[in-house]
Amino acid sequence: MRLKAIKTAIAMTSGAYKTSLVSYFTHRDLFPSLMKYVSDVETSLQVFNPFLLLGLLANYNKFEFQNPYQLRLDDFVNESSIQKMANGVGLACGGLRNDYVAVQDDIPEGWNLANTLVFFGLRALAPGAKDKAAPPSAEEAKAMFADLPAQEASILLATYDFTNANKMFGYHLVHSKPESSEEESPFSSFLSLTSYLLQHAYRSTRVGHYAELNLFTLRILVEDTTICKHICADDGKRKVRICRQKQPYLPLVSGDRVLATVIFDIVIDTITHNLRRRLDVNIYSHTIAITLRLLTYLSKNKIRLTYHWSELWRTLLSLMRFLTTYASDLTSTPRIQTLTTSLADLIAFCVSGGDTFLPDPASYDDLFYKLVETGPVISKFRDAFAKTNEQAAIDTLQSVSTHFYTLLFHEGGEAAAVATPKPDEPTPVALPTIKKKNLSPKEVHRIIKQGYDTLSIQPPEGLSAWVKWRESEWKSELKRAARYAVDDARQLVA
Repeated sequence: MRLKAIKTAIAMTSGAYKTSLVSYFTHRDLFPSLMKYVSDVETSLQVFNPFLLLGLLANYNKFEFQNPYQLRLDDFVNESSIQKMANGVGLACGGLRNDYVAVQDDIPEGWNLANTLVFFGLRALAPGAKDKAAPPSAEEAKAMFADLPAQEASILLATYDFTNANKMFGYHLVHSKPESSEEESPFSSFLSLTSYLLQHAYRSTRVGHYAELNLFTLRILVEDTTICKHICADDGKRKVRICRQKQPYLPLVSGDRVLATVIFDIVIDTITHNLRRRLDVNIYSHTIAITLRLLTYLSKNKIRLTYHWSELWRTLLSLMRFLTTYASDLTSTPRIQTLTTSLADLIAFCVSGGDTFLPDPASYDDLFYKLVETGPVISKFRDAFAKTNEQAAIDTLQSVSTHFYTLLFHEGGEAAAVATPKPDEPTPVALPTIKKKNLSPKEVHRIIKQGYDTLSIQPPEGLSAWVKWRESEWKSELKRAARYAVDDARQLVA
């Protein structure tokens, strides 16, 4: 009976969200009753409906007046109920992620008889073939992906609000461990769903807003030093399923991982798989912001992570190249200046402070390699986007690129002279090119290491400084996300 009452309240709230009728619930405080229900239920799966209703009520006109549910979220300290809600979020995220897997099972597999037969077109002879339905065609999969995530994604609005208002909720969401080795932790499920949402964010405005909600949540979490410590530490390692439904794939890492490296994978996939002329600048700005916050924490605490850093360098510089190529289409896009400035600051921070968080010199050398390759793009990027008072980070990158290119040109003699670029072409000093011109990888490494002695980096002040999350700056985005969540909640109880 109590569950039916909650569903009725969800139907009323979501159905009358644009009217003053919902204000009835702001005068009749349902928070104590909903929390009593959460504390009474036996499983975390049963907290979905009250948690969803809380998210709807907490967002009702919250920028227009002091919403009492927002104040309640902030004051709530019942640890057992918070733990139950965090587990409920994990279960919901796992279910939403599984909907994507049902369309295209992207789990990496080793070779066996079954998939070998399938590879050679003999699916009918593969063991268990009669029990498995044939996977959808490309067009069918596209249509199915367009309908995802399911309406249960409306819970992501409440997840954001609880994380933003209540530090204890964020702590339990990240720190909770799985009950058994076969289960996911709540945060593993959250990160996994985020990975799938972001890899498909370009498919519709709806999925884009849900993906952005999760990025809001993630940004708030990594800005909390206690939580960030756990995310970057070995004792916080978790197994997380990362989306692999689109190529190119990142290197496969099996087993438990430091959560920060999982987030870096999500960032790289987000940047790689959503590049469009009509760029979703907000999503890109959030990914850069989250990366900067994690790297500044690693640098400050001298935490050296083993990771495929070359993939991160390649992705960040590819984004710079893309923004430069389509500068004429993007210069009038809202918040493009935020993205371009933060991207330059992030790369400049890695150049100036990489020795504090990179595990080995090779990872640092590779960053300088790629900067040399990107040299001409950097100057064009500066001309296209940097304002007069925001060129310091770009100038740092340009000077580093020029310094090492000059050394390679001088050391390589004729070989490097052949590699000199034509105007408006990227500098072709990638490792394979140099190798063909009789300059071995070992020699290139030697030149770069010698170049450190004569390199004078004067990074601008404030590269490691960042502004904490302010909800008011993203008011319109949160309102749009709330409208999708309300509509999904209405359909869910219909």
